[in-house]
Parts: sequence; structure tokens; C-alpha cells
Amino acid sequence: MSFSELLEWQWSRYAANHRNRNNLLIHIVTVPLFWIGAVNFVVPLIFAGMVHALGGAILMAVALFLQAKGNEMESRTPEPFKDARDYVRRVLAEQFVTFPRFVFSGGWWRNFNNGG
Repeated sequence: MSFSELLEWQWSRYAANHRNRNNLLIHIVTVPLFWIGAVNFVVPLIFAGMVHALGGAILMAVALFLQAKGNEMESRTPEPFKDARDYVRRVLAEQFVTFPRFVFSGGWWRNFNNGG
């Protein structure tokens, strides 16, 4: 599946998989936390080495852990990952494209107002 097909597939299911208010609140906080972690992982990794990038990796892991807990609150849970490559591609697509698109399209707000 190409990256554009992955984005299309993810988008077609995203609103239905993100309806629980608590999960929506978790995501609105943890996706930016993931972004901060990603920057604090990549930049030090390039310029200062792995030890300095550890803090960013921890932030990303915490964000993903909390999101997984939030997704457990949903009546419709995400499809299982096929393998490590699928996990990485889907996580990066969600964090950097699909969730921001969901927020800016008004989907987050609609589901928050209609969610349970």
C-alpha cells in the first residue's frame, strides 16, 4: 500500500474510531506531545548523539502509550498492526497527517460534541 493509499484508508475509518470524549481529549494533548518528542529525538540524534535523543524517544513513547489507552475506550478499536513496518507507517501517518487533518476539518470538534 502506498503512503497516499494508507492516508486514504486511515482517513476513511478515523472518525468512526475516535468518538469517545476521553480518548479525544487524550489525543488532543498527546499528538502535540508526540511532535515535541519527535523534534527532541531527531535534532539531538543528528547533532548530539543517541544519549541526548533519549528524552524525545521517551516523550514519543509516553504519547503513544496514552493514545493506546485512549483507543481502548472506543467501542470500535483500530485494526491490529500487521508488522513493525505497518506500525511505524500508521503511527507516523496518524500523528503527522491524519489527526491534524481530523482537527482542522472539524471532525474532532464534531465527535467531541456528539461523543460519549
